[in-house]
Amino acid sequence: MRADAQRNRERILDAAEEVFAQLGASASTEEVARRAGVAIGTVFRHFPSKDDLLAAILKRLLARLVQDASELGGADGLFTFFERLVAQAADKRMVVELVGISIPSAVATLGDAVGNLLHQAQAAGTVRRDIALPEVMALLVSLCQGALQGGWPPDLQTRTLAVIYAGLR
Repeated sequence: MRADAQRNRERILDAAEEVFAQLGASASTEEVARRAGVAIGTVFRHFPSKDDLLAAILKRLLARLVQDASELGGADGLFTFFERLVAQAADKRMVVELVGISIPSAVATLGDAVGNLLHQAQAAGTVRRDIALPEVMALLVSLCQGALQGGWPPDLQTRTLAVIYAGLR
């Protein structure tokens, strides 16, 4: 891909992430084009449909989460990941709205990264051995959904995480 085409693609993705985070998945691609500073045709050359654009955003966000999870580790890495993900959930609300868009390989990679954090925490003795990855992923999804339901006040987020951490320990 030419350098200018790659720059346009990145500008479109940056703008789309911002637009959909602010306005939800129902926001228009015209608004994305406007904020990216490109013509609507440029958006559709890179992403033939709105679903293609949403899938690209989701894949990009999942890649960031995988990177974040892979940089954490040790006894408290899983807990740190929980805190970061919940803190970002309301800002990235469209991630949860996009659950219907299936990118199995990206989601599986996130599961692998979270599973690695879980195993490290279990090896360090900070998470019970009988906790499995499906429970951890369900907790992460539930926390993100909860954070979207009206913008948790910080004390509620902290208390909720404390309850979950106590259960994991």
